[in-house]
Amino acid sequence: MNKIVSYCKACYDELAHKTTWPSRAELTHSAMVVLSASLVIALVVFAMDSVFKAFMGVVYPG
Repeated sequence: MNKIVSYCKACYDELAHKTTWPSRAELTHSAMVVLSASLVIALVVFAMDSVFKAFMGVVYPG
């Protein structure tokens, strides 16, 4: 039981005092980068799907 309490105290100490958290500006910038990349990837997948659908329509008409 002593090991568990010691482990929890060490985890808290690391999170509270040794971890560097991003500022609001850094967090907003990172979120915008992720959102932009997700949108670009979604558009690429949509374009590839549309091209593949059109190609399959030519190969298998009807």
